[in-house]
Amino acid sequence: MNAPTSPSSAPSADDWRINRERAIALFGPAAHDWPVEIVDETGSTNADLMARLKALPRRANALTRPIVRVAYLQTAGRGRRGRAWYAEPGNALLFSVACVLPRPLEELAGLSLALGVALVDGLRSLPLAQPGQIALKWPNDVLLEGDKLAGILIETAWSTASASAVVIGIGTNVKGASELASKISAFNVNAPIPGTAPTALSRVLPTANLTDTLAAELNALEPALQRFGQSGFTPFQGRWNACHAYAGREVALFEQGVEIARGIAAGVDLRGQLLLDTPTGRQTIATGDVSLRLATEPGIA
Repeated sequence: MNAPTSPSSAPSADDWRINRERAIALFGPAAHDWPVEIVDETGSTNADLMARLKALPRRANALTRPIVRVAYLQTAGRGRRGRAWYAEPGNALLFSVACVLPRPLEELAGLSLALGVALVDGLRSLPLAQPGQIALKWPNDVLLEGDKLAGILIETAWSTASASAVVIGIGTNVKGASELASKISAFNVNAPIPGTAPTALSRVLPTANLTDTLAAELNALEPALQRFGQSGFTPFQGRWNACHAYAGREVALFEQGVEIARGIAAGVDLRGQLLLDTPTGRQTIATGDVSLRLATEPGIA
């Protein structure tokens, strides 16, 4: 599909739908080749694409290019650890990317962190007054001024000795953070951890909209997936550490609500594991069913 020579005018505040023509105009050369499906509603874009990947032959060339599926509303959207994802249509950018990476399952370590780096770079490409306000929280959250702006959920459909089929779900709060916080509070579900309450891009970019945010994120994700497929997490480690929101700060790790470790966050290693400096020495923490919080947050002794 040929792109116009220049983007059409930015969507108005009242136009909450994605302007496909403008998005295509904003896509970089590689993102132009990605099929982008946009639907009003679905259960879960991750589940939709997982079903397609499972139907493919299990080989590295089973999918010639990633597929993107965007939904304004996901009735069964999920976040990390199976948490429900709440979003009002038009306020959050909710999409998934299906792809086949030329790496076996054991070589996917650090993928969510690498994609976090890509999201930061993509969001910082937008006309923000202070791009450095967007940072990373281990293992897969993007923060804005210390609050949660975006999250990543990766699921594996299948894996062989030479390739893995994965679905990458991404949710970014673009507008309506106060409404989201009120809804979560009203239902008393997934109460936000102090310091990481939901926030939205419009907090620092009043003109934030789904169209420009989608283009910025996909333009950053495309080269990141190519690079990870070739080299794994190694080329992303330094950049992740440079974007680390809690670098040099005391943090506590929880598993099922129980504190399991505490120390000074010292970045991540080449596998994406958190490096934690404790009184007994440096520990490495693998991603899993753990939650990271600043030790100074209310309620943490």
